[in-house]
Amino acid sequence: MSHIPTKAEILQWISDNPTLNSKRDIAKAFGIKGAARIDLKRVLKELEAEGHLEKRRKTYRDPDRLPPVSVVQVSGQSDDGDLLARPLEWQGEGVEPVILMIPRASDPALAEGDRILARLQEVKGEAHHYEGRLIRRIGANPRRVLGVFRQGDEGGRIVPIDKGDGKEWQVPVGATGGAKDGELVEAEQSGPRARMGLPRARVVERLGDPSAPKAVSLIAIHQHGIPDTFPDKVIAEADAMKPAGLDGREDLRDMPLITIDPSDARDHDDACWAHADDDPRNEGGHVIWVAIADVAHHVRPGTALDREARKRGNSSYFPDRVVPMLPDRLSGDLCSLHEGVPRACIAVRMQIDAHGKKIGHRFTRALMRSAASLSYKQAQDAENGNPDDKTAPLVTEVIHPLFEAYRALAEARQRRQPLDLDLPERKIVLSDAGKVLSVNFADRLDAHRMIEEFMVLANVAAAETLTAKKSPLLFRVHEEPSPEKLEALREVAEASGLVLAKGQVLKTAHLNALLAQAEGTDQDELINLSTLRAMTQAYYSPANFGHFGLALQKYAHFTSPIRRYSDLIVHRALITAHGWGDDGLSPAEIEDLEATATHISDTERRSMTAERDTTDRYLAAFLSERVGNEFTGRISGIAKFGLFVKLDETGADGLVPIRTLGQEYFHFDREAGTLMGADTGLTLSLGQRVTVRLTEAAPVSGGLALELLAIEGDELPRPPSGGSKRRGGPKRRAEVQAKRKADKIKRKVKRKRG
Repeated sequence: MSHIPTKAEILQWISDNPTLNSKRDIAKAFGIKGAARIDLKRVLKELEAEGHLEKRRKTYRDPDRLPPVSVVQVSGQSDDGDLLARPLEWQGEGVEPVILMIPRASDPALAEGDRILARLQEVKGEAHHYEGRLIRRIGANPRRVLGVFRQGDEGGRIVPIDKGDGKEWQVPVGATGGAKDGELVEAEQSGPRARMGLPRARVVERLGDPSAPKAVSLIAIHQHGIPDTFPDKVIAEADAMKPAGLDGREDLRDMPLITIDPSDARDHDDACWAHADDDPRNEGGHVIWVAIADVAHHVRPGTALDREARKRGNSSYFPDRVVPMLPDRLSGDLCSLHEGVPRACIAVRMQIDAHGKKIGHRFTRALMRSAASLSYKQAQDAENGNPDDKTAPLVTEVIHPLFEAYRALAEARQRRQPLDLDLPERKIVLSDAGKVLSVNFADRLDAHRMIEEFMVLANVAAAETLTAKKSPLLFRVHEEPSPEKLEALREVAEASGLVLAKGQVLKTAHLNALLAQAEGTDQDELINLSTLRAMTQAYYSPANFGHFGLALQKYAHFTSPIRRYSDLIVHRALITAHGWGDDGLSPAEIEDLEATATHISDTERRSMTAERDTTDRYLAAFLSERVGNEFTGRISGIAKFGLFVKLDETGADGLVPIRTLGQEYFHFDREAGTLMGADTGLTLSLGQRVTVRLTEAAPVSGGLALELLAIEGDELPRPPSGGSKRRGGPKRRAEVQAKRKADKIKRKVKRKRG
């Protein structure tokens, strides 16, 4: 009779022989034949039931998973000639998973022993456990260039689109990637950097026409000077990083913290969990845990990584790509709170009472393991009684308690009355080729609001803790509107038949009352836009001036250190204030806080502008096939040269040039924000509903030109037949001027009385 190995012997064999892990391989290794195979099958099934092994087709492996981005090493080829790799940071207790690399045409050749950063996708029913796609070879960081390809006799050249890069690149024969003359291409340096002559490059991606959709975001990135490649030293530092251990940290790995993000999120920097407070003094209260990736452990002051992160200030997000603040090794791997993977974090435990008021909190430096990575829709569906296979086990213990805590916070929010603007967010859906398939307005779910409220509460806790400990930090500041902007908003409201209450001290509750009056009326969007325009822009500052929009006295960004340098500063301040280690806020950083605040406020505005330009270009490309079509919209801006209209269907803004409004003269009243026709007395003002025809769409610039057809459902009035071509007759002209003068006097009198 064959000897049946113990469970420990089987597990050891599978661990030592990851490619020989089928039942047949195990039987052969232990000399098991005939009827003894039935006993082996029983032992393997017991190991599977106990969670030690997971069956995949005819092989067994440990159920632990790899993160979606990980460092792997090319281990050789399969019998079919496919490239295989092994993970370098496998932390499971069972068999090491096998990774099948899926090459792309533009990937460099890989050889056995190469260390690479790869994006991994778990597969079912195959002999291998993951499929991997190359992000880049570790230690290799070739410089990239975006430019126009010019065909030559021996390959060609690339003319960079970046005005600051005057040097062309030479592309040898065989490295053109099939690029045609005049195409926009992305290329990377090939071979060593030459001291003399043009640098050599190979085309890695053809982007086609420079005005084509896929080129849009790359052009914006270069135009606005957003750094999109990392220096070699930065990459080398990131590649050398190792996962943090438990030393000096609180162990939260058994806590069911989960991440809830957009379905296409690549990084996860915040996780949360809530439960009913068992403190008898806080009946009906809740405990909310928020854990944030401990980026400060990996990015230390004075390092190349730190200097590059500060230079970028933040990540920039475009419809087709992300320009991260940190390299993939950190942003997509070691600092991302992936499901089932131990990750370093700084967590805050917050107590709220039954009505959502925070009554206590404490911070801790910890090690966590996310119980699940969910999308907003998954979490919302589960709360609404429609869980899927992943969320069903989490509903009772995790998801319901989160939403219960959120409902208490929503009650507190209602009392606090932060500014409640209703401005739908546009979502541009692209094809794989970069063409706009649709422009939708993203759904706003309670799951979105829940995570926002948890993050706001955690940010408040960070600001309060650091203020109490008299620690330097960066506040997120949002000052109240200027008197001039407030008066302009009041005039728009009154012109719409609404009231903005006057008071000695403006509060967000006053603005919310105005927004509530407009809700559901034709003036809804106008009042929301006008209120937004009245607001000052938020910024970072080492001095605290409060956050008007959120109606909070102390507020600091703490919850997104993967994508915002401000949050990394706050993390370091917490480390120093609690004495958690030597990677806190350095004296040099403290001395430079003012300059850092100014710099990252500027980089934030730079990213916002680039993102807006990109969206405008994509919308123009989307609408370019519909030139001549009619659209409805609302006047969203008035200028001396024309009026801006926001289209209902896409939210795109287009210009109606004043020269297209007819041959009469239009008076521009800057104070009232109106255009008034000299012949007809036609008055164009913010918020009016209009019908327009699209006459031009320029994807390169993102501009839309419109022709005004109707206002509030009525066709444009024609000038009196007795008037001249450019101006109305003397009588009509005098009437219009008298009306303008009377309106101006009325506004002045109102201001004096107010």
